[in-house]
Amino acid sequence: MKARHKRFALIGGGIATLGIATALVLNAFQDNLVFFFTPAQVIAGEAPKERTFRVGGMVQTGSVQRDGLTVNFVVTDSVQTVSVLYTGILPDLFSEGKGVVAQGKLDGNGQFRAEQVLAKHDENYMPREAQHALDQATQNAEGTRL
Repeated sequence: MKARHKRFALIGGGIATLGIATALVLNAFQDNLVFFFTPAQVIAGEAPKERTFRVGGMVQTGSVQRDGLTVNFVVTDSVQTVSVLYTGILPDLFSEGKGVVAQGKLDGNGQFRAEQVLAKHDENYMPREAQHALDQATQNAEGTRL
């Protein structure tokens, strides 16, 4: 084999290795990608049916029902509501009327089955995307009422 052919084979092998590595990294990234949706977007069918996503808003007052470690509560964006079922220990700051972000999937009945629940950590904090989504939902609701 000539030196020129060896060089082309080496370059081709390097490009193939780089392509495979890139494909593996992108595949792993896509599997771990989790999107955020408001209850209004979930009800409108914009949320994925078979993938994990996050839903956020405020815990509706009077909606928390506990049965041992299983908790059922309602998340609202002041326009729509989504029922959330979670089994596990809730964060200490979780309470009615406070901001929450739950990560999980929709079941066949349209109920959100959370795998993780995150509560805001102080009086002034809410994730940017959650605050923006709540503001948008409120503006859209006010626009449809006029």
